[in-house]
Amino acid sequence: MSFKVLVVDDEAHILELARLYLSREGYDVEGIEDGTQALTRFGQVKPDLVVLDIMLPGTDGLTLCKEIRKQSQVPIIMLTARDEVTDKVVGLEVGADDYLTKPFHPQELVARAKALLRRARLEPDQPKLIRA
Repeated sequence: MSFKVLVVDDEAHILELARLYLSREGYDVEGIEDGTQALTRFGQVKPDLVVLDIMLPGTDGLTLCKEIRKQSQVPIIMLTARDEVTDKVVGLEVGADDYLTKPFHPQELVARAKALLRRARLEPDQPKLIRA
């Protein structure tokens, strides 16, 4: 099974870098440069993971994160140049599961994506443990 990843960033080179590294891991990656278009595409694609910049044309990443959270509990990684502690706190408080600042190493993005997807999904043959 291939996980679907939606990468939302207005920098074409970031989209291409994320697509390259995530695709190498077998993920089906779609890149979008506009926040407003991303929300529409999110509903159509129903991704397993979203990688989201904050500073976007159209709808900004924080608003987009809030809107996604109204519909889904999909894992979200904020990938942004905003590196102040308050930016990180706000990003996590509006619904992001992880926060990675630019510049970044693509291998770290892949590792964080794998970790979030591992936590978000139980394998079909993995029994659920219920304690009473």
